[in-house]
Amino acid sequence: MEKQKAELLSTAVRHFDMKTFDFAGLIEGMQGTAFQARNLSRAAMIFEQMLKDERCGVILCLAGSLISAGMKKVIVDMIDNNMVDVIVSTGANIVDQDFFEALGFKHYQGSPHLDDTKLQQMAIDRIYDTLIDEDQLRICDETVGQIANGLPPRPYSSREFLLAMGKYLEKHGKTQESIVLRAYQKKVPIFVPAFSDCSAGFGLVMHQVANPDKHVSIDSIKDFRELTQLKISAKETGLLMVGGGVPKNFAQDVVVAAELLGADVPLHKYAVQITVADERDGALSGSTLREACSWGKVSVVHEQMVFCEATIALPLIAGYAYSKGAWRSRHAREYSNLFAGVPAESVLA
Repeated sequence: MEKQKAELLSTAVRHFDMKTFDFAGLIEGMQGTAFQARNLSRAAMIFEQMLKDERCGVILCLAGSLISAGMKKVIVDMIDNNMVDVIVSTGANIVDQDFFEALGFKHYQGSPHLDDTKLQQMAIDRIYDTLIDEDQLRICDETVGQIANGLPPRPYSSREFLLAMGKYLEKHGKTQESIVLRAYQKKVPIFVPAFSDCSAGFGLVMHQVANPDKHVSIDSIKDFRELTQLKISAKETGLLMVGGGVPKNFAQDVVVAAELLGADVPLHKYAVQITVADERDGALSGSTLREACSWGKVSVVHEQMVFCEATIALPLIAGYAYSKGAWRSRHAREYSNLFAGVPAESVLA
């Protein structure tokens, strides 16, 4: 069985490098077509507009399973080249996948037709056609618990805890190609509003059981307060949303939260969403950006839905903006500095 496991975990996922292609001609050619090709072309141009707008802070929302599918380098390059200022994500992308790989582990190419019962017996987890060694994922869980053990016991926002994870990787990580590490170094805050819904949850459960009286906890309301403060400070903002779910709603809701706190903030000026969800069932992931306008969250002037699988659309949209080069004259916002040394109680003072 060990030999079979080694054979299954032998072909690593290779992360896509958008810098090696010039997407400008392709995307501009798609502008004259129809259906999702034209929608994708317009979305890419809106994203480029965000980068050209000197007053606009760019919020990247990540849902689904992107890092396991080879999208890590695209996102790392966006961070390195000032194409994103804030990240709002699921825990799976940031912890189970990016932090996991930063510890020296990999995702592997597999097949959706493998026998899942046999995979479970071999401690292999499957994400559609990619595979993960469950034994290595347990090390990721335990590492999160060890990081929590080294922090003063108190409630933390996910952003604060991810700073500690970035600091850990700077000393112990096996690669520089990590979203958590590069965001920490570039002062790009990462928010994971459902932080316990991933390896971080397992690690923090073990930490709290081992430290019942004084332990680290995650305060999701503090997350919301901090991202709202960021919106108040940035004023003009644009959203690039990959998938939907919690990251999409969390990032959109800060406009309403800021208004409730008495701040005069504009709607998100730009918004692009990549999704395969259907809007007809009323669920959030497929709800249109025009629908979000009715809630007072997103302007409809510069918005575009792209109904396309993320591993196709994200490299094209980000790659087009990279090829056009607006990022070259764009300065780093370093929004993490908004929170440096500020007590949680006065973050909105």
